[in-house]
Amino acid sequence: MADKKIKFGIIGLGLMGREFASAAARWCHLPDLDIQPEIIAICASSENSFSWYTDNIPSITQTTTDYHELLANPEVEAIYCAVPHNLHEQFYCDIIKAGKHLLGEKPFGIDKKANENILKCLAENPNVFARCASEFPFIPAAQYVGKMIQEDKFGKIIEVNSGFMHSSDMDPNKAINWKRRQITNGEYGCMGDLGVHVCNMPFRAEWDLLNVRAILSNLMPERPDGKGGMALCDTWDNATLFCEAQSKDGLSFPMTVKTQRIAPGEKDTWYIEILGTEKSVRFSTKNPKCLEIMDYINTGTQAWQMLDMGHETAFKSITGGIFEFGFSDAILQMWAAFLYELSEGKVKNKFAACVTPEEAALSHRLFTAALKSQKNRSTELV
Repeated sequence: MADKKIKFGIIGLGLMGREFASAAARWCHLPDLDIQPEIIAICASSENSFSWYTDNIPSITQTTTDYHELLANPEVEAIYCAVPHNLHEQFYCDIIKAGKHLLGEKPFGIDKKANENILKCLAENPNVFARCASEFPFIPAAQYVGKMIQEDKFGKIIEVNSGFMHSSDMDPNKAINWKRRQITNGEYGCMGDLGVHVCNMPFRAEWDLLNVRAILSNLMPERPDGKGGMALCDTWDNATLFCEAQSKDGLSFPMTVKTQRIAPGEKDTWYIEILGTEKSVRFSTKNPKCLEIMDYINTGTQAWQMLDMGHETAFKSITGGIFEFGFSDAILQMWAAFLYELSEGKVKNKFAACVTPEEAALSHRLFTAALKSQKNRSTELV
């Protein structure tokens, strides 16, 4: 049993709220942590979602449809907030002003202006610890890639490619939802919804983004409204960003950032590829146990080696190292990183940490430049 508990409230009780609640229930999987979350309060716009939480989490003492009531609860120390993007600015700022620590969802504001206001609010409340959610870097293979970056294994960077693609919107008869409306999802479209996942590791590698040429696609301009009619679908479905980046040695290289909701053959695929003059590496969740590494040999032989990954996690788990790692494990590791940094005031390692507000702000600079690039068919400074 952990020595210290942080009492949490959840605002937004959808898919990711349930994932957090499940991760908190599994906290005994992390034997070396002396801090753990305890969920005591929940909030959603409708009471219909309460029962799953109250049936499964006996520590809950407050349920409300008004998040201000949750923020007024003196027992609540920290908040996980998962609400539509148009609510980020108001909700996050109210959470911060209430003195509650925050793990918020991406993109940390519906647009650059909203994000700037959230960061301004954080600057005015320095005692609040805030981070943005992104679980994919906690996959063991991604942790290995992060270690390679830290140890400068690649030589000169030749090229970097990162992306997150799925096919959830392939069906043109799928009814519209909040992520397909600009008023709730924002003008970024798929970039705001998926982009922080893609940018997380390149940003943490401290490769400077210089400029971007974006090609954005709205492939389904309307969708069924669920009432027998059709509704305007005015967000970007797919985005490919061609960036010029710069490594610490001052050399520039191409970096492709891809986010797609309409990607044939892709169930839910996150990937990263780094090509260097001394080593190269690539990983995709399509084959989650397989990390591919090319280590150049003096004879000139070039061949991808396949390293079979197990349950080698940043935060020690009771699960045996030879066993497979899954999405719920990544969520658990992400939450371990949040509480570890909150408690210790430092990160476990550079790539075992949640997205910082500053990194979220950089994503807004990139996506804003991408919108301008698409509009003008131009290359824009980031």
